Amino acid sequence: MRAMVLKKQAPIETAPLELLDIEISEPQPHEVQLKVEACGVCRTDLHVIEGDLKHPKLPLVPGHQVVGVVTKLGSKSKRFKVGDRIGVAWLRHTCGKCHFCKAGKENLCTQSLYTGYNANGGYAEYAVVPEDYAYAIPKGFSNALAAPLLCAGIVGYRAFKRAALPKGGKLGIYGFGSSAHLISQIALHQGAEVYVSTRHPRHQAFAKEMGAIWSSGDSHFPTLLDSIIVFAPAGELVPKALESLKPGGTVSLAGIHMSDVPSMDYESHLFHEKNLVSVESNTRQDGEEFLVLAEKIPLKPHITTFPLEQANQVLLQVKQDALEGTAVLTFINK
Repeated sequence: MRAMVLKKQAPIETAPLELLDIEISEPQPHEVQLKVEACGVCRTDLHVIEGDLKHPKLPLVPGHQVVGVVTKLGSKSKRFKVGDRIGVAWLRHTCGKCHFCKAGKENLCTQSLYTGYNANGGYAEYAVVPEDYAYAIPKGFSNALAAPLLCAGIVGYRAFKRAALPKGGKLGIYGFGSSAHLISQIALHQGAEVYVSTRHPRHQAFAKEMGAIWSSGDSHFPTLLDSIIVFAPAGELVPKALESLKPGGTVSLAGIHMSDVPSMDYESHLFHEKNLVSVESNTRQDGEEFLVLAEKIPLKPHITTFPLEQANQVLLQVKQDALEGTAVLTFINK
């Protein structure tokens, strides 16, 4: 099968992904194999490729927003059948036995494994996934439109829940990429006001198109907010977010990687019972909840599709914040 393979972590400008013909993996007893139809491109893929996230499996096929059709079942696999349309996300294994797993916090399991990091992902024509960590794809979404739901959506949803936005409240968002454009739709659906701080004029305009009442390159919001989600991987925004927060409000840090947070003043930034929380991956319950909500609203992912072999160029555009919404790799057999 064709796959984009990372042999060594390196800047995306050097085009480190190679288009290779590699063997199709067979499913283990509790796994399923799928023919990949679409795979969303995530900033986390960039962090893996460039080395912000250390010690990935190498060589590696990146990609963890995977949509495809089941082609083979492992010998003990019973959850899906051949022909089912399923999704593969970032979280692909937890121990199921530790305190965190038993407490419904499997995203904190110290033995957790991840698609496109510890195991090959979806920048390929076929993939395998443990059946218990795959998702049934809602019928209302095409393959390409469903792809960003599987990380930008699911992890963004956890960040949204952690932000504890009150009904009808005011939500601030830093950065307006793949996750933000989906989560803003949930907030608006629930009656919130959305304020967006993003550097690029194109993204500012996109945020207003999506319903934000204020969008600017200014890192300070024009009013105090109930909740703020920091999607941008920029630690210097954290003190600014806390300065824009109402007493008792919450700042939720959504990224898997972030630059260093500068020192802060207790009275200015944290006093008045302000809450600062981070997000680590998601639980499967988050994923199931989000996919039901995505179909109910319904969410409208904004995507741009590219062929598999353009993955390096697409990731460079992600790094440069040159895309609106989500880039999705699509697959045509050659």
